[in-house]
Amino acid sequence: MDLALGGKKAIVTGGSKGLGRAIADELAREGADVAICARNETEVAGAGEELAAHGTKVFARSADVTDPDQVQSFIEEAATTLGGIDILVNNAGRAKPGTFESLSDEDWEEDLHVKLFSMIRCSREVLPHMRERGGGRIININAVHAKAPDYKFFATSTNRAACLAFTKTLAQEVAADNILVNAVNIGFVVTPQWQNIHRRRAPELSEDEFFAQMATDIPLGRFGRADEVSGIVAFLAGDRASFITGTDIDVAGGMGRYL
Repeated sequence: MDLALGGKKAIVTGGSKGLGRAIADELAREGADVAICARNETEVAGAGEELAAHGTKVFARSADVTDPDQVQSFIEEAATTLGGIDILVNNAGRAKPGTFESLSDEDWEEDLHVKLFSMIRCSREVLPHMRERGGGRIININAVHAKAPDYKFFATSTNRAACLAFTKTLAQEVAADNILVNAVNIGFVVTPQWQNIHRRRAPELSEDEFFAQMATDIPLGRFGRADEVSGIVAFLAGDRASFITGTDIDVAGGMGRYL
């Protein structure tokens, strides 16, 4: 299937490893020029060098998406380097498991800024560039907990619901500009973040024991792979998804137990 992504200009936040890296790889393999950011400068530089092997233009820079000034600077540099912006994948996010009683104000604030506010700030910065090019795609990586809350992931359940509302509301506002906005709700996908979740949730269990225990919540009985998510992101970024906006798609092995 030709997604017509050749020559498109894409930004992936949190793109140095895990799910973001898989998404950046997928887009570059489809012929898109890609800009990535993450906080760790060494990891971003290494990922950028490897992405360049696909033969497309790559811009890789360290940036903290919770800092408005860094967001603005990164996106302006990315637009200049790539020659525009057609696609934004809001992927940045850190794991913050915990119940209502265990989460501090600082935990709540950090989670809100890295999830909801990073989407707001990055989307705000790319919109003028997309309008200049006659349209674009914003794809927000979200979570099934946005629609199926879990008290053990209290902050995620609350803040991801806000991210989903943001996605659907922004889609209405920018539809006239041919900018399509959608979300991908992931379930349990193997990424480096699960080391943090393991440490906070059940440090007494071995890694194998922890993953086996968590997989009991997944109807397919296993964690997802990053490449199983990146494919649907590439589809939403491509021409075959030209009439899809304001929606959310689960890639969660059946965890989305809702109508």
